[in-house]
Amino acid sequence: MKPTLVILAAGMASRYGSMKQTDGFGPNGETIIDYSIYDAIQAGFGKVIFVIKQEFAENFKSIFELKLKGKIETDYVFQNFDLQTYGIDFEIERAKPWGTAHATLAAKNAVKEPFCVINADDFYGREAYQKMHDFLTSEVSDNQFSLIGFQTDKTLSDYGSVSRGVCEVDDSGNMTEVNERIKVYFKKDADGNNTSEVAYEENGEEFPLKADSRVSMNFWGFTPKVFELSAEMFKNFALKNKDNPKAEFFIPLVADELIKTGKAAFKVIPTQNKWFGVTYIEDKPIVQENIDKLVESGEYPTDLWT
Repeated sequence: MKPTLVILAAGMASRYGSMKQTDGFGPNGETIIDYSIYDAIQAGFGKVIFVIKQEFAENFKSIFELKLKGKIETDYVFQNFDLQTYGIDFEIERAKPWGTAHATLAAKNAVKEPFCVINADDFYGREAYQKMHDFLTSEVSDNQFSLIGFQTDKTLSDYGSVSRGVCEVDDSGNMTEVNERIKVYFKKDADGNNTSEVAYEENGEEFPLKADSRVSMNFWGFTPKVFELSAEMFKNFALKNKDNPKAEFFIPLVADELIKTGKAAFKVIPTQNKWFGVTYIEDKPIVQENIDKLVESGEYPTDLWT
């Protein structure tokens, strides 16, 4: 059975200023999602599920259905604020979705096979999909999940610090914990130029960080068992944060709980791919330039779907 690709695309994109999920970045207006799906098809995935807000549905279908017809099966599920599914019979006021782990739960009735979860606005590269496909078809189990571990220095910005989840990995290649580092950056030389050395700042103090340390960029591999494992966790989280409208139920929270309770291990699958993504509108030309280089090198065709 071919694994499934679940794309989290229900985010508000408030810092970007528009629907970055459907914005064009490739030479013919291809979205980042287009490249993700293209790589997944090449790797052997059989289905793609879009997790979106219901009001996005017609727009998404108009963009993706025709080009993907006959290439991969598609489905759409909706992330919403209805908590009755989780046994909560009252409304909790919120202005934004509940986060990535809650978005993943929205796919629970659509996924019956091993699957991976990615962000809609992150470009992960071909190798990451192939390695995840191989894991999902040969190693995954109900207590052995995974994540793609990107090399820290291949996820940083030339223009300032970023926040990264730095993975601690044991001798078996499994993650033991994720440490959220809020300000990670390239160190500067005497002239103020970026060096190849990496550091992070905490409480005003600078600490070195190995350039090849593995970080999570929200590329996870699961079986459908994760829905059962995380549903009760989400219910407890929602009740605990009923008066906190900005609290979000993230996948690393689920991973951390499963690791600590011994219910699942997470293999960190290393990739040498360079990651890039869009948070701000200023990131767009940088992403376009990176994709242009990949097209020029022959990694992708000029017109992705012809």
